[in-house]
Amino acid sequence: MTTTTLIAAAPAMPTVRLLALYLREAGSEILRMARTPSFALPTIAFPVVFYVMFAIVLPGQWGGLHKATYLLATYGVFGVIGPALFGFGVGLAMEREGGLLELKRVSPMPIAAYFFAKIAMSLVTGLCVVLLLGAVGVAFGGVEIVPGAALRLLGVLLLGSLPFCAIGLFVGSLVKGQAAVAIVNLVYLPMSVLSGLWMPLFAFPAAVQKLAVLWPSWHLAEMALGVVGQARDVRYGLHAAVLLLTAALFLSLAAWRMRAR
Repeated sequence: MTTTTLIAAAPAMPTVRLLALYLREAGSEILRMARTPSFALPTIAFPVVFYVMFAIVLPGQWGGLHKATYLLATYGVFGVIGPALFGFGVGLAMEREGGLLELKRVSPMPIAAYFFAKIAMSLVTGLCVVLLLGAVGVAFGGVEIVPGAALRLLGVLLLGSLPFCAIGLFVGSLVKGQAAVAIVNLVYLPMSVLSGLWMPLFAFPAAVQKLAVLWPSWHLAEMALGVVGQARDVRYGLHAAVLLLTAALFLSLAAWRMRAR
């Protein structure tokens, strides 16, 4: 009997055991990132620090907009896309370079569990950021948001971070090690500024405002602003479609790159 026959004849893993395997892998990934201060502290602290600075410390009124509520939505976007880009982009690149990804591929663990763990880590980290931003906004920024709107905002932000996981996956499949850190920063920071996540777009020149539509983060920010009542006539279907197309595009590119290796 050949090895191929033995593998084909092997019984499928029970569903409960498979689920437990996925959860253990996700728990290990979350714990590993929590024990990496160079990832956990900046990823969680930077959005909160910037929010405090621009939304609470710096004075100013924005016409009919509530500054702290507006920036809660945009810094929420900034806070959830960071773990998605860095967790996938830098994490995958480092693990490819160190041989860990190859080790996981030859292990009995389904490779899908590896990517599930990365997504879970990104969502849990993003959740921590959004909860901290919300607590600071309510306690010190005068943010008033009803529970239903808060849950909708949380759902939009977490689900909207998934296309950025796909972008990070593509970066991680493209380069190795420290090069991924540089590329992710070159994507993350300009995209955040030019799509109005740090400061509203009306503070920028008209050309920057028009080009913001090219950034997927702008589409997610528009949805978040609509949920908290800081943007009118939001075309949720259009923005969601752009984010879905972004995810499909970069997943396809990442799959192509990984098959080519």
